[in-house]
Amino acid sequence: MASNNQGNHNQGGNQGGSSNRGFASMDPDRQREIASEGGKAAHEKGTAHEFSSEEAREAGSKGGKAAHEKGTAHEFTSEEAREAGSKGGQASHGGGNRGGNQGGNQGGNHGGGNRR
Repeated sequence: MASNNQGNHNQGGNQGGSSNRGFASMDPDRQREIASEGGKAAHEKGTAHEFSSEEAREAGSKGGKAAHEKGTAHEFTSEEAREAGSKGGQASHGGGNRGGNQGGNQGGNHGGGNRR
């Protein structure tokens, strides 16, 4: 009895060489578009993962470590670091609106807020 797979010797997938099929071979911009559509759909359905602040912190830390190991991490100048630290402090403490109050948080926090 003859095999139905005659001539198809590469059944195990792409073993060497390159293929023009599949997600990985797509243009990076097209990959981003498709991934974005999936993420939007998951959020609409309510099945998307919502990161806790701890999970987000861990993920960011891992990404930063990997970038430093690969040598692709941005190296901040002292001025950039000072600016970033200042912005972070302003954001976490509700400040940063140096040009006067432009409509943000006019009521203030007068009660059992969750401050750290």
